[in-house]
Amino acid sequence: MEDIRQQQIEALEVLKPYNQKLVKAVREVAVEFRGQKQPDTDEFFKKIMEGINWEIQVVNGTLDYINEGEQLLDKEAFNQAVLNHNDAIKSGDDEKIADSLDTNILPYLEKIQDIAEKKTA
Repeated sequence: MEDIRQQQIEALEVLKPYNQKLVKAVREVAVEFRGQKQPDTDEFFKKIMEGINWEIQVVNGTLDYINEGEQLLDKEAFNQAVLNHNDAIKSGDDEKIADSLDTNILPYLEKIQDIAEKKTA
């Protein structure tokens, strides 16, 4: 059990600097989707989504540690935010995707950062 706990802590340690870069990238791509689209915006967004998916895997793998003692992350609400974002992507509407990044994704990325900081302190 101690090995698993140490792996979870290490995973959150790795996540912290990555998450900071991801938050910055999400903010940038949201601006691009709101009318400042660049030739590489779609590819940039694809890479961001790969990063978000990686973070979701890390969160899922550390959720029991994250919520040990108190619920810091509501898995159902988090999953719903991801599903809402997937719907926005499926719409193909750049404005909806940008809105979803701001309302569904960024708040959770910021929360995950706070949780990772707390649980690795």
